[in-house]
Amino acid sequence: MSLERTLTVRVKRISRETPEILAFELAHPWGRALPGYEAGAHIDVHMPGGFSRQYSLARAPSNAPSYVIGVKRELASRGGSASMHERVREGDLIAISTPRNTFPLRAEAAHHLLMAGGIGMTPLLAMAQALAARGASFTLCVFARGEEHLAFSNALRDPALAPHLRLHLDQGDASQRIDLQALLADRAPDTHLYVCGPGGFMKAVRDAAAKTDWPDDALHTEYFAAPTDANTSTGLPFTLRLAQRGITVPVAADQTAVDALHEVGIDIPVSCQQGLCGTCVVEGDGEGAEHRDFCLTGTERRSKVALCCSRAKGLELVLQL
Repeated sequence: MSLERTLTVRVKRISRETPEILAFELAHPWGRALPGYEAGAHIDVHMPGGFSRQYSLARAPSNAPSYVIGVKRELASRGGSASMHERVREGDLIAISTPRNTFPLRAEAAHHLLMAGGIGMTPLLAMAQALAARGASFTLCVFARGEEHLAFSNALRDPALAPHLRLHLDQGDASQRIDLQALLADRAPDTHLYVCGPGGFMKAVRDAAAKTDWPDDALHTEYFAAPTDANTSTGLPFTLRLAQRGITVPVAADQTAVDALHEVGIDIPVSCQQGLCGTCVVEGDGEGAEHRDFCLTGTERRSKVALCCSRAKGLELVLQL
């Protein structure tokens, strides 16, 4: 299993955004420039206790001599968010990966509809800032329980974002609330939709998109965790045929394609292992795959496969490896 290049950064500043969310500003220990990125990118953060979690970069690249991430303290934390909230302090040195982007803005879009739920604000705020800087057409819809739960509220007050911002507060005035189905039904040509937030919010948006016949290729999502109804069963054994090597690799019923390839010495980078981040995506016969990921569009699934979770529909899956 390969490891991505890691960087050591200093925690320059920690600020409280909401009762549950802290923002961490990460800078180079010696003041050097950090690697660049595009809006929508995320990093892996390696934290005390041996935990590693992915966090989106919450600031447009043009505004980023440092990285900013938002971390929500989850009540049912498996250790990652608790470690960041309780053990990481200003001045600490921590390791992170270089940024990677599986949730980019689409160049072909004439209008961008950004929908953020709670902590899902992080990548979409960076997108909104980047779009505003270049004068692009976009709408940023932010959903939160109330004012006190609105992350990065200071950034949202930027006059450059004001004409594009629609705010939905569950505890706010009824006139502010957004009807998802009505919003998505009113789709201008070549509009692309970007969604990030908690599982329930993501499902509500996807359900509304399905009811309004939203084109699959114009819907882009960033999940923090695999949906609770995701297919996690193993399935039947199958064979990987590696077209460029001219060899086949068997995959057992209780084994992932990534693990099978690692066993024979073929290195496939992995990170989330839930089909969320796109690290393990390779070119292949997507038509012959049983896709279980949450990072590829319908068009991408025709020629790509996320190997950490997806399997073959039949007895064989062809990969361009």
